[in-house]
Amino acid sequence: MTEDYLARIGNLIRDARKHRGWTQQQLADELATSQSAVNRIERGHQNLSLEMIARIGEALDSPIVSIGQGPTHLRVTGPTTLHGAIEVKTSKNAGVALLCASLLNRGRTTLRRVARIEEVNRLLEVLDSIGVKSRWLNEGNDLEITPPPNLDLSGIDATAARRTRSIIMFLGPLLHRISEFELPYAGGCDLGTRTVEPHMTALRPFGLQVKATEGNYHASVQPGISPTRPIVLIERGDTVTENALMAAALSDTTTTIRNASSNYMVQDLCFFLQKLGVEIQGIGTTTLVVTGCTEISRDVDYAPSEDPIEAMSLLAAAIVTDSEITVKRVPIEFMEIELAVLEEMGFRYRLSEEYLAANQRTRLVDVTTQHSLLRSPIDKIHPMPFPGLNIDNLPFFAVIAATAQGQTMLHDWVYENRAIYLTELNKLGGRVTLMDPHRVMIEGPTRWSGAEVVCPPALRPAVVILLAMLASKGTSVLRSTYVIHRGYEGLADRLNELGAQIETFRDL
Repeated sequence: MTEDYLARIGNLIRDARKHRGWTQQQLADELATSQSAVNRIERGHQNLSLEMIARIGEALDSPIVSIGQGPTHLRVTGPTTLHGAIEVKTSKNAGVALLCASLLNRGRTTLRRVARIEEVNRLLEVLDSIGVKSRWLNEGNDLEITPPPNLDLSGIDATAARRTRSIIMFLGPLLHRISEFELPYAGGCDLGTRTVEPHMTALRPFGLQVKATEGNYHASVQPGISPTRPIVLIERGDTVTENALMAAALSDTTTTIRNASSNYMVQDLCFFLQKLGVEIQGIGTTTLVVTGCTEISRDVDYAPSEDPIEAMSLLAAAIVTDSEITVKRVPIEFMEIELAVLEEMGFRYRLSEEYLAANQRTRLVDVTTQHSLLRSPIDKIHPMPFPGLNIDNLPFFAVIAATAQGQTMLHDWVYENRAIYLTELNKLGGRVTLMDPHRVMIEGPTRWSGAEVVCPPALRPAVVILLAMLASKGTSVLRSTYVIHRGYEGLADRLNELGAQIETFRDL
């Protein structure tokens, strides 16, 4: 029995280490021990004191080695045929942007149907630690945010901050409220090195200077500085555009932002800022003209629109299992390219008439999937800034291509190493060849078979593995699924409502 528990604890530690992206040697260095000792621990061949377990948990910055609070895993029984209807939830990326933007407002902000996910939970922990009060109003996930008269960053929750990349979007709102402050380094998905320099280029015209030191960004703001010419973003990034927008919202001049992202979460932020009294021209284009307010203090109520990435996830679930379901409340403006590519591959579906989201701006449809025989596309599939194929939707085409007849190349040119995680499909019977860190070749169709896979540390590839497991014969296990909970609310339970057989469990 002791050996069994040691082995299970060893599995938890191994999964936590892999989730962090560390080698056994890196963990050994943190613990001031040897690689061979870590190897024995992970194999269950080493007695462990509670003190050592606590040290390992601290080293991995994770509670998942706490007894009785290990990581959640998913056990999937397949193959699955889905049926019925499911509603798309509101946008994760819009939700986190609006939480950051609530720092602009000295009044009360109410956000409707907020995605109740781990990324949101981490941001709420950070907001609470600097004095912002928040409370969930009802089971519909309406969220009320009330700021203090003055923010106090001295006690910021660094652990929560480092578990989300969204923390970098505090720079834009805070630069008008605090002349000098520190933010912990941003974390989140493991997608390779992503420079913060584009954010600095966007925010320097407002007087912000940032120095990176051990574990923190040190920000200082020179007062009285406003942009004297248009801000040209050096990359058309979503969070970069959002930071520039939030900085411009409290500027006393008119700011022009060129090469701006016009993606769904940016549009939602623009609609929210307009409710706060900020004037914005050019929404949906790459040039935004923002006339800010020197102070914002009003009670505001806003409903972010639905998430096109979740919509794509659900469509992919239907395609890989060859199921006929209805996906409701799909933001069609941000899915048209994806549907066009799928149609070229032989995907058959029906669209409802369009209707408006709760924000009264975003166009929605219901998509009903139909039995389809897919073939590989003629050209490679690659993402582009909106209105191109969404960068976050590209991984779903890996599992879709694996069901299609022929060879499909995916070119994930944005991230340094996300494509690598798609080769995990091979453990389930896929034939995915890594051409280089950015390109994979996928051969289909695939005869999926169950296997045990450790969850990739990147959100979308992790969900791709789960979707493949729905179509796999037998039982599959997806271990350490925190990253999925970071971006999706109750995904396993919602898929079960469509007929999937997914069980959540822990080792201890």
